Amino acid sequence: MIQRNWRALAAAAAVLVAGTLSACASGPVVEPASLVLNNGKIVTLDESRPEAQAMAVRGDTIVLVGSNDEVAPYIAETTQVIDLGGNLAIPGFIEGHGHFTGIGQARLNLNLMDATSWDAIVEQVRVAAAQAQPGEWILGRGWHQSKWNPAPEPNVDGYPVHDRLSEVSPDNPVLLTHASGHATFANAMAMELAGVTRATEAPEGGEIVRNAAGEPIGAFLETASGLVRGAYQTSRENMAPEEIEAETRRIIQLANEEVLAKGITSFQDAGSSFETIDVFRQVAEEGGMGVRLWVMVRDDNEALAEHLAAYRQVDTANGHLTVRGIKKTIDGALGSRGAWLLEPYNDAEDPEWTGLNTTPVEEVTEAARLAVEHGYQMCVHAIGDRANREVLDIYEAAFATTDNRDLRWRIEHAQHLNGDDIPRFAELGVVASMQGVHCTSDAPYVIDRLGEERAAEGAYVWKSLLDSGAVVTNGTDAPVEDVNPIASYYSTVSRRTADGSVFYPDQRLSREEALRTYTINSAFAAFEENIKGSLEPEKLADIVVLSQDILAIAEDQIPDTRVLYTIVGGEVKYQAAVPSPTD
Repeated sequence: MIQRNWRALAAAAAVLVAGTLSACASGPVVEPASLVLNNGKIVTLDESRPEAQAMAVRGDTIVLVGSNDEVAPYIAETTQVIDLGGNLAIPGFIEGHGHFTGIGQARLNLNLMDATSWDAIVEQVRVAAAQAQPGEWILGRGWHQSKWNPAPEPNVDGYPVHDRLSEVSPDNPVLLTHASGHATFANAMAMELAGVTRATEAPEGGEIVRNAAGEPIGAFLETASGLVRGAYQTSRENMAPEEIEAETRRIIQLANEEVLAKGITSFQDAGSSFETIDVFRQVAEEGGMGVRLWVMVRDDNEALAEHLAAYRQVDTANGHLTVRGIKKTIDGALGSRGAWLLEPYNDAEDPEWTGLNTTPVEEVTEAARLAVEHGYQMCVHAIGDRANREVLDIYEAAFATTDNRDLRWRIEHAQHLNGDDIPRFAELGVVASMQGVHCTSDAPYVIDRLGEERAAEGAYVWKSLLDSGAVVTNGTDAPVEDVNPIASYYSTVSRRTADGSVFYPDQRLSREEALRTYTINSAFAAFEENIKGSLEPEKLADIVVLSQDILAIAEDQIPDTRVLYTIVGGEVKYQAAVPSPTD
């Protein structure tokens, strides 16, 4: 609770009086703090003082970490004091890979994350169609065919046929995005608007899923999703620019609310357009960006070459916006069998299927050249072992063209690696930007897709990567998963799936290792370790206070931990509601 500690204030006043009377003997008077946290367990991740009881903040910066007695002189009448009551304070969580506007957008659409059957999704769409105007698009996200029980009938590779969905939404186009973001499902009206017929060919790097007769069933994988998404974008062309900006601002507001409530103080956005970045900057400069954003630009190489120089920025709007990454996607997702593998999938209908190369290697190579030229970090989505090897090869070749040995280029996800490529991350200085919760979420089908040998060797091997000397970060890939860091932290230390089994326990991280992946490691991955990621003097006062000590409680209690406070730059941006006595 926030309180005024009057006893401490009296002590501070006495110190001030004594300092005034005897300045020569006692030194200068302490300038009061704007915020003090005391009576808690503060885990700093600062090797010089790993744990403390209290902390003083002045403005947006930490000035002292120590005991209650050491911090007491910093308390004045104007100081906001948070009595931690023994609770744990740690560096603010840094979401290492998520989609910021995707989080806000997801709150405006149908949430399909909890749907356990195709029937449940059809029912959600039926209800939405009954409330929609004719011709209005119905959007949703979060479905995953591998989590449905029973499987829909009929199906192709687990994907349903659109007939029942089309029956309940005859007057509305429907576009439902896969949980991974790497597939979509459309009804008949959406496919008609997109001009998709039996004769339509899939674009390079994509697949239109068809039945035995060759008819599209409604499922579109990877770049083929653009066929239907293009029809949706066409429907928006009559919107005025101010309407689009207002919508984007609303999405940003919703995303801010969500991530701050989950204890996230910095968010590494995995791909936004130049137009969206323009709105990010406007909102940040107006003081409306509660979280700190670090952004990767996602666009074609022609646009990158034209705009990169003008858009690179570091710590704009008092540290709330940095743009210095380039995002490319070289393959798809494992769940949709789009991850690019060295050897064929174990469970695909086509015994030779190895996934999809969604962006040509030559295009990623050219983007890497632009990254070197303009001082950007390269951040490439790679999930399959073939994809990861290709990206490591691209990076190695690009590094040979520059004398800079501290580029901190990243591979986003790095989920399935060939054993020969694991040590290359550390050798090349490539960051493995991983998401702990993907492991436990995907585990039910990983062995089906890869087989036991490949899964054991290289599936979600964050411990092997850490032990090899690589920097590993953490996140959720939200809205693919809930943006909740506690859930991903729990997955990282337990690797326990929903059925209670543990997925390759030798790859579990210790509690502190996992915390570092969510704080100081993620700060390092953004060239920000000197200003955030640990709690020490002269660093930003980005702090989260938790209801339980996630470093000490029983493992199965970790998921029950709540965020009590989220503090960004010394300001309380989120405070949990205090239950009333009757609750």
